Amino acid sequence: MEMMMKELDTPATIEALDDVIGFVDGMLEEADCPMNTQLQIELAVEEIFVNIANYAYAPGTGNAIIKMCVSGEPATAQITFIDSGVQYDPLAKEDPDVNLPASEREIGGLGIFLTKKNMDEVAYEYSDGRNVFTMKKVIAG
Repeated sequence: MEMMMKELDTPATIEALDDVIGFVDGMLEEADCPMNTQLQIELAVEEIFVNIANYAYAPGTGNAIIKMCVSGEPATAQITFIDSGVQYDPLAKEDPDVNLPASEREIGGLGIFLTKKNMDEVAYEYSDGRNVFTMKKVIAG
């Protein structure tokens, strides 16, 4: 498949979530991504972007850059989130014990757990004062 690459620079706010999902969906549809895979990616994108919107710049505001690339055989989507907010590695937190009843689990961590489960690869680095979170998923068999 021919490589497709796009970038979205957006305010890191909950209000921008629809634009971010639309941006990602547009590329996935262009790449003929199966609907169930697209929904898994949407869930992960929403989780990561909402975390950035809620925490990266609190109590102020800032921007997030979402870079998306679809390439390779089999076709693989790579989505990278970049923000200049507070340094935070969502992968450093231990996975929640999903065998415990909800009432006994610690609050939080479930979204990133689902992101790790739904995506084929996730990575985080702090580089040049920026949080860089990348996730990949094969979208075509």
